[in-house]
Amino acid sequence: MKKEPLVAKPKKILTVTNILNGVFMIAVVILLISASAKALLIKGLMEIGFFQPHITSEKVVQQSPDLVFVNEKGQSQSLFSLKGKVIVINFWATWCPPCIAEMPSVNQLYIQLKTDPDIVIIPVDADNNFSKSVPFMVKNQFVLPVYNTTSQIPDDLFAGTLPTTVIIDKSGKMVFRHEGVTDYTNKKFIKYLTDLGKK
Repeated sequence: MKKEPLVAKPKKILTVTNILNGVFMIAVVILLISASAKALLIKGLMEIGFFQPHITSEKVVQQSPDLVFVNEKGQSQSLFSLKGKVIVINFWATWCPPCIAEMPSVNQLYIQLKTDPDIVIIPVDADNNFSKSVPFMVKNQFVLPVYNTTSQIPDDLFAGTLPTTVIIDKSGKMVFRHEGVTDYTNKKFIKYLTDLGKK
């Protein structure tokens, strides 16, 4: 008896595996090209406990240079004029996904500490572009002020990595420097900052 030749069945294209692979690839592409999507992912990771500030007993003690900052109203202030206060400087940009993800925590830190006379929070637009940074704050309903710099920033303070956060103590020394996204609503960090303010 002659056997019938085996005919291969056509493969299904729309299988569950193929659909899931397609969705995954689309998600990867969106994350690669969309700053908002990256920021949303980073923010989600912050909310589940990633990106906590690393506070050590070993301080980065180094004398801070004088810098001059100007706000969108043209009012200026220098680091030297703020001596005697704890200064938190956050370098950020509107196009930077980690900055966008981190900004709600910086805003919350500002709200929580804005009445503390010993602590000043200065968010600095690394692009020095009020026409983008001010609308960004308004659109996201942040109450943070926006500053630009009018002087050269030394690499010890800001070497170009965004975001970068620096803390200068009351004596004018840099005691904390962190490059990259961090959750500044962390209770240990807030205690560290308020303790610096009491010294």
